[in-house]
Amino acid sequence: MTGGSITVTVLAIVLALAVSALLIAFSDPAVLSTWSYFFAAPTAALSATWDSVWHAYLALFEGSIVSPSALSTAFHGGAVAVVFNPLSETVVAATPLIMAGLSVSIAFRAGLFNIGAQGQIVFGAIFAGYVGFAWSLPPVVHVVVAVAAGILGGALYGLIPGLLKARTGAHEVITTIMLNYVATNFLLWLLGTKTFQRPGRSDPISRLVHGSARLPHLAGPDLRVHAGIILALMAVAGTAWILRRSTLGFEMRAVGSNPQAAGTAGMSVSKAFVVAMLLAGALSGLAGANQVLGTQYALTPGLSGNTGFEAITVALLGRTNPWGVVLAGLLFGALQAGGVQMQAATQVPVDVVTVIQSLIVVFIAAPPLVRTIFRLRGSHRGGEGQTLARGW
Repeated sequence: MTGGSITVTVLAIVLALAVSALLIAFSDPAVLSTWSYFFAAPTAALSATWDSVWHAYLALFEGSIVSPSALSTAFHGGAVAVVFNPLSETVVAATPLIMAGLSVSIAFRAGLFNIGAQGQIVFGAIFAGYVGFAWSLPPVVHVVVAVAAGILGGALYGLIPGLLKARTGAHEVITTIMLNYVATNFLLWLLGTKTFQRPGRSDPISRLVHGSARLPHLAGPDLRVHAGIILALMAVAGTAWILRRSTLGFEMRAVGSNPQAAGTAGMSVSKAFVVAMLLAGALSGLAGANQVLGTQYALTPGLSGNTGFEAITVALLGRTNPWGVVLAGLLFGALQAGGVQMQAATQVPVDVVTVIQSLIVVFIAAPPLVRTIFRLRGSHRGGEGQTLARGW
């Protein structure tokens, strides 16, 4: 799933959109009614189907990239911020996905399957949130310390399955899944304590993060895009350097490719496992800090959403390449941001976005199927650099 060519990846996305278009069309009662008399008026059925799909995907585009009506309004003296709001929301949604996607990717490179990004995000948010509302520091120092605390919290939580894997051989899939439940329920307990719970509230919500600890907005108060995207890109560059330019990254990739051969060559397999999960946890912790310091400003039980699990899809779509993860994160961020607009404008269920994401993974997992549908020639092996797709 992490191998294959860019062509196959792009075509997998195209196929997912095509199949989802059928779902959009035939879940529309108006379209179904025209198909009931298809043989009497075939053009009416086809036209209704096209209109349904076109308006749904147009709303998805307008909610994630730009709206032509907003451009017209801005051109005639309206608020310019409205034009950039869809892009801002796309970036805001993509930022934690990129960070957590890097977490899953770096573990993949070491031969580990990190299902625990969800729990690591929660622990990063706990550490960052506590520093954000309980400490009083100068503005710039405060946000730096809070972000560092989030990274530390995620790293420590990622270290646990890494040590268990290295010392006892415990499978990281089992341990990380179980630790997700531990983190979620630990946060729920914390939000019931006097230290964390917001005064005057009985529901599970923490005190607000101080303004000095919040990630600054990049385009003014009218747009939600904040400095988290800069941290995400810095993390991408750092991860790419570690994997491609450092001795540590070489050892992790060697262990991920063949642990026995790496051990025979004198590399420490246990060390690679521990370091990989430590770095993976740190990146997920950064995603948690991004959520609590950049958008929500308080700890809540649903703070992480499904980011940790969606990060697995982002990592697979990005072929576990750090820069590929950026593109995959932006795509999924656009789907999330545009899905709200699509539902509001066309009444198409927002769950269709989840269907599109799932179908992308399905088609990426079956590159021979994609090649067969588009009549591409090339190798059917999935290793990195082994696929040469022709006929694009």
